[in-house]
Amino acid sequence: MNRLFTKIHALAFQLRMFLRNGSVHRYEYAVEMSSDTAAANVVRMVGTGRKVLEIGAGPGSITRLLSRQNQCEVTAIELDDSAIEKLGEFCKRVIKIDLNTADWRDALSDDGPFESIVIADVLEHLVDPWQALAAARSLLARDGELIVSLPHVGHNAIVACLLNADFEYRDFGLLDRTHIRFFGIKNIQRLFQDANFKIVEARFVIRTPERTELAAQWNMLSDDLRTILARNPYGNIYQVVVKVVAADGIDSGLDLTRLTAINKPSS
Repeated sequence: MNRLFTKIHALAFQLRMFLRNGSVHRYEYAVEMSSDTAAANVVRMVGTGRKVLEIGAGPGSITRLLSRQNQCEVTAIELDDSAIEKLGEFCKRVIKIDLNTADWRDALSDDGPFESIVIADVLEHLVDPWQALAAARSLLARDGELIVSLPHVGHNAIVACLLNADFEYRDFGLLDRTHIRFFGIKNIQRLFQDANFKIVEARFVIRTPERTELAAQWNMLSDDLRTILARNPYGNIYQVVVKVVAADGIDSGLDLTRLTAINKPSS
């Protein structure tokens, strides 16, 4: 029933956006705050009344809630013109920036430092996500926090694609055709360690393969294969959402490989 309500809510949101703007951006969606989606977790992790930079804000699905619900002051950077048009009403400032350029942070020299920086489902689209994290670190306030969400390439639905010899990119989801970087759980851990961050909070977005856009690939596997894959402790992790802060040498923060039980898979 909850899944049906969420789908109806999302369709109603898209209809409202279409009637209001005449179009719906491909990355525009409703964020149901009672859900366990990556976007809802990001909004909760940011908190209220923060000075926020949202990197790769898209058409403002998360921005809208940070500004209106959480009462944050949001500066957004985005490259897509159609998305930028939608961001203006939610942001203090919107800056058109290509994150694949080495000096993009220079355009924000007068806007920071920021208490929170959000990078939601963006790093996987970049040629050099490590450089982007280094740039973000330089824009953080002394006690600032970075909130990041990433898709998990080790999900059993993707494993099913590989076993079926059918690794085909799609318009959305884990195999979005614009993804050029892929991360497993250990790779995500190292990504932040190498950028001198430590993880202080983490959530796994859990989806069994049948509940993903790749369900057909999963259903093509034999019962025996599905049984074996179901034993993989990382197999149902669809996305990872983390809050990180500058590493201080006192402790190493959370270890994602030890947190596989923080969300139990739901069918």
